[in-house]
Amino acid sequence: MSELLKSVEYTEPNPNIPRLRPGDTVRVHARIVEGNRERVQVFQGIIMRIRGRGINANFTVRRTASHGIGVERTFLRHSPRIERVEVLRHAYTRRAKLYYLRDRKGKAARLREKRI
Repeated sequence: MSELLKSVEYTEPNPNIPRLRPGDTVRVHARIVEGNRERVQVFQGIIMRIRGRGINANFTVRRTASHGIGVERTFLRHSPRIERVEVLRHAYTRRAKLYYLRDRKGKAARLREKRI
């Protein structure tokens, strides 16, 4: 039985997803289906959290939409719906979960950029 579980849980990592960390600003290109059409939608924001290991790993991205409304979206790391993820910038963080950004607006919600 354990061999069966191992064969189901192991998947090849998506080569289009780089190493991600909380605080990174990313641009996620996700395929969405509208009726009988399929298109790529770009979601850009800050990674709030990374959860899980293996096949169940996921990450949550938060962005500020129009009129200052925060939108969070969770993506499965091994999903075939994710076309690619671009890391735009890295930031210094001292926590693994950045939930405190939910309460902040404007310049208070910025993170200090890590120069590489």
